[in-house]
Amino acid sequence: MSEFDAKARDWDKNQLYIERSEVVANAIQGMIPLHKNMKALEYGSGTALLSFALKDQFAEITLMDSSRGMTEVTQEKIAAQHIRKMKPLFFDLEHENYTAKFDIIYNQMVMHHVNDVDTMLTKFFSLLNPGGYIALVDLYSEDGSFHGEGFNGHLGFDVELLSDKLKEAGFRKVEHQQCFTIERKDEDGRINGYPLFLLTACKPK
Repeated sequence: MSEFDAKARDWDKNQLYIERSEVVANAIQGMIPLHKNMKALEYGSGTALLSFALKDQFAEITLMDSSRGMTEVTQEKIAAQHIRKMKPLFFDLEHENYTAKFDIIYNQMVMHHVNDVDTMLTKFFSLLNPGGYIALVDLYSEDGSFHGEGFNGHLGFDVELLSDKLKEAGFRKVEHQQCFTIERKDEDGRINGYPLFLLTACKPK
């Protein structure tokens, strides 16, 4: 069982995750001209908190995650609310190729877990229809204290360097803004703030 499989059942009990998803959803709507004919992909969707906050904005949402536990919880939530346009998908895009096309791809707090960011951005570009959008929410560069010892992912991102990677992958109209701050108390009782960016871009028509 993966770390995220183990956390899936209790994920939605964390009020921070709920609040963050609502704030991020509003920020995405403020930076991208969404419309209700869009087909969306949330990559690394977890329990789909972000997509539930955005569900009225799209015609269809594919919820892709490589955690079976997260996908099962998402399926149960969708079934309980009788939502037909949200479609959970257990799939590992890092190691497999997907061929469907979307008008928008978005995620939050996912990219710092992706090993090969350049390849993933190229995959995102190929999955988008011409004129489609991408929205990435993640940590600004941090000192490693967010996850602590033993974490093998990225310690946040230099948003300007990540913007350049998007441009190299073919994206245009690259923009970013700070959208949320996660506050955590350290061992000494001090509260540390970890700001998140929203980075958006468009695939040329």
